[in-house]
Amino acid sequence: MTLPTWRSLLFVPATAERFVARAHTRGADVIILDLEDSIPPAEKAAARAALPAAAAQIHAAGNEVAVRINRALELAIPDIAAAVMPQVTALMLPKVMGGEHIKLLSEVVAVREAALGLPIGHTRFIAIVETPQALPNLVAIAGADPRMAALGVGSEDLSTELEAVPGADMLYHFGMMAVAAARGAGILPLGSVGAFADFNDLEGYRASLQRSRRLGFACTACIHPLHVPIINEEYGVAPAEADRARRLIAAFDAALAQGSGAVAFEGAMIDLPVVERARRLLARVR
Repeated sequence: MTLPTWRSLLFVPATAERFVARAHTRGADVIILDLEDSIPPAEKAAARAALPAAAAQIHAAGNEVAVRINRALELAIPDIAAAVMPQVTALMLPKVMGGEHIKLLSEVVAVREAALGLPIGHTRFIAIVETPQALPNLVAIAGADPRMAALGVGSEDLSTELEAVPGADMLYHFGMMAVAAARGAGILPLGSVGAFADFNDLEGYRASLQRSRRLGFACTACIHPLHVPIINEEYGVAPAEADRARRLIAAFDAALAQGSGAVAFEGAMIDLPVVERARRLLARVR
């Protein structure tokens, strides 16, 4: 299954009609219609009922649509029944426990896809690990099912569970565990090594994304539209980067054609691992 080229994923409460109407103008690669944290318990049913119209509106405007469901099974099952539809390409699964948890939800989704005449596998998974008990299961979660598209660590909930303050110190170790698990499974590492909820310090946010991209993160979710263009810039591929990568690959291919496995390029020696990084960078160009 082709890996998505997501950079930015923006949360929008499913019941917030004003935000839904403007979601397509924010520039995010994916709009996540939220059924979980931003929806009070008494409004869960109303949020499910709002999904078809909201997803259709956002999809018609050209945006990819995901839905964040609830963790508890008594909520997750009706959430899946409401969320699986042609216009929704992914579900965000919070507080994932392990690989078996992913497989169980995949079975539920497959039944719903079949009932709607959708291809099995239409609905991808974005798994979020938010408890200390699930951290040892990151590798199993990442490779649990072909639906898996992205894996991340939920900084706020995990920090609460650890009685820690979210930030680079706390998130670095667990974030790198998620990056390694995701890359090993061939899916996207989602997140950053910065505090999730701070939308006042935009330059600090940009700096944390720059560091996170160097560490291997591919995409991240946000709750404020001001973050979207910063994410797209820092987790995207600049035209100059793409142009350099194309020139680097061309230089290496020319060297190979002449029987050489390494070549000087713009003052540095390049070999196969460097070229592979350039090819992977080009694969992320949107």
